[in-house]
Amino acid sequence: MVHQFGLTPIPHITMQKLIETVGRYLLTVTKPLLKHPEQAELRVAQSADHNMVRFRLVVSPDDIPLLIGHSGMTASAIRSLAKAAGEKQGKRVVVRIISSDEVDE
Repeated sequence: MVHQFGLTPIPHITMQKLIETVGRYLLTVTKPLLKHPEQAELRVAQSADHNMVRFRLVVSPDDIPLLIGHSGMTASAIRSLAKAAGEKQGKRVVVRIISSDEVDE
């Protein structure tokens, strides 16, 4: 099936596949920007109704400014693409970038 502009629709995927795909995207895009990529950790939680998934990208405090970028543009772009991937599947995707200092132990 081809829609307007000749684009083929993305087939519906499972929530687990969405989590894997968006998680891989987040790590692939962010790790090259970090001073300490080995400290990057991705934490994932999904809602009970399976309509929302939250990604928490935990990085070194030194790396926070690198991911936020000038006026928040880098973080905004990263979040926008992740959100768009979720919307294509009818799911809400939330991405938070936090310092390892802020994580509850």
